Amino acid sequence: MAVADDIALIKRQEELLVFPAFDEAAAFRIGSAIRDRATAENLPIIVDIRLWDRPLFYAAMPGSNASNPDWARRKINVVRRYLRSTYRLVLEQQRPDRSFKVGEGLDIADYVLAGGGFPVTVKGAGVIGVIAVSGLPEREDHGVVVDALCAHLGIDKRGLALAPEAE
Repeated sequence: MAVADDIALIKRQEELLVFPAFDEAAAFRIGSAIRDRATAENLPIIVDIRLWDRPLFYAAMPGSNASNPDWARRKINVVRRYLRSTYRLVLEQQRPDRSFKVGEGLDIADYVLAGGGFPVTVKGAGVIGVIAVSGLPEREDHGVVVDALCAHLGIDKRGLALAPEAE
């Protein structure tokens, strides 16, 4: 039941975390907030914010590695294709090999089932871009993005945060 609850909560995140408008300044503020958090908490992440036609913000933190940008790129491709968060797809697909079903026709070199990609949705326009974080366990990557969006949009994150995974 926990997976179904998480999927429902992520759908709610996607419904509520919608921008009235989104531009380079908004991307910079959100990206900077994620970078500031990463600095304060020593998070070894990269953050990549982009519209479909161009990148708007990128930062690589100490401890991130050469594979993180590629993971982010593949997460970005997934958001662009499905217009939803990558962690939601992870939970819906339940594929331990991180690939999509063969019938989807999505090459693992370009698409990956891994949390940390979240759609940038603008009211009246739909999904226009993506925020991707890579470097932490996927649930945490997802949470970093959601926390930043809640802060930027003035939405109380307590009602939208996924519970930490039991160890």
